[in-house]
Amino acid sequence: MSLLTIGVNHISAPLEVRERVAITDSDLPSALSLLIDTPIIQEAAIVSTCNRTELYCSVDSSEAGKIATAKWLSDFHNLDIDHNQSYLYNHNDQETAKHMFRVASGLDSMVLGEPQILGQLKQAYQHAVSAGTLGKQLNQLFQHSFNVAKKVRTHTSIGTNPVSVASTAVSLAKQIFGDLSKRNALFIGAGETIELAAQHLSAVGANRITIANRNITRAQKLANKFNGYGISLSYIGEVLPESDIVITATSSTLPILGKGLLERSLKRRKHTPILVIDLAIPRDVEPEAAMLQDIYLYSVDDLKQVIQENMQSRMNAAEEAEIIIDDEVTKFYQWLRGQDVTDVIRTYRCQAEQHKNEAIEKAARMLKQGKPSEEAMQFLANTLVNKLLHSPTEALKSAGAENHQELLEAAKTILGLPRD
Repeated sequence: MSLLTIGVNHISAPLEVRERVAITDSDLPSALSLLIDTPIIQEAAIVSTCNRTELYCSVDSSEAGKIATAKWLSDFHNLDIDHNQSYLYNHNDQETAKHMFRVASGLDSMVLGEPQILGQLKQAYQHAVSAGTLGKQLNQLFQHSFNVAKKVRTHTSIGTNPVSVASTAVSLAKQIFGDLSKRNALFIGAGETIELAAQHLSAVGANRITIANRNITRAQKLANKFNGYGISLSYIGEVLPESDIVITATSSTLPILGKGLLERSLKRRKHTPILVIDLAIPRDVEPEAAMLQDIYLYSVDDLKQVIQENMQSRMNAAEEAEIIIDDEVTKFYQWLRGQDVTDVIRTYRCQAEQHKNEAIEKAARMLKQGKPSEEAMQFLANTLVNKLLHSPTEALKSAGAENHQELLEAAKTILGLPRD
């Protein structure tokens, strides 16, 4: 059995590719079911966020597993596998563990050290648990990654002055508008990213916060946290002309904001600029909207430049985190290798127990037949010794005949024999 990761992220693939291979929360149960039905895959979990889509699997063969998972991802989205291949990366065994530990610790994120990915990993874990696609290996890998992330944040300054995609979006709004106290903000969606962005914008004193969502109850519940207003998506056209800042992050497969709607809103605003930040994958805003003169449209990828600022301290902390991760990878694989040893020990003990029971049964029959107890005990001891030593002795004879010196030396260590 091998551990395998295959996927795309913000480094390996542009936004349009990540959009094509993204898997929504609503599709995850069926996706996991289909993935685990692939014969070579024994365990599976899927992580799909705005910046990555990754398949974590326990497979019978790493090479065959790479081919099978890449084909599955393309087939699931009805895509040409040759087109996707150039954007995919993969990791095997120890590299899989190291990759997940780095992801959980925020070292593989667009914003170095951001904590949001850990929550997304935990959600992916819960989805896999609910789907029944986790086994012993992947379960332990996820649990270990959660502990590693906690250790990294406890022992390094990677989380000092937190910077997330959401806070970066608000920072961009401050750069464009300066004082935000007279600016109205419209948030589309009601998930974690939107909540984080609303928290940051509320903290800097935005004038009015409106949250639009398909579920108006959820929108109102979130808006109440910021003394804002919750509306349904159907009312966006009425609120948009009054909004200076629009931040959107939904799981919709189709755009929420079209070029036409934004153009009409600009006319009603007499062409006062609107900052639109699209944090969704797939995108919530039609890319053509960027052609409008008074629309400042930014996608997730456009935030990269802003995100690079003030990152030196986090980069120093990341070096410390890498040392922790390397140590934890070693510990995880010691556990993983130990599982193989445990199975061998269990099998050997069962075999010895069977020999013991057979010898006791024969010795008991001797006693019933009136044989002296000393004779029965001697028979029991001799039989048990011969049974236990037969297979190792034959293996040692074979190793000697074939001059397998390494095996003979290993046998001395295992059997506790003196070395020359």
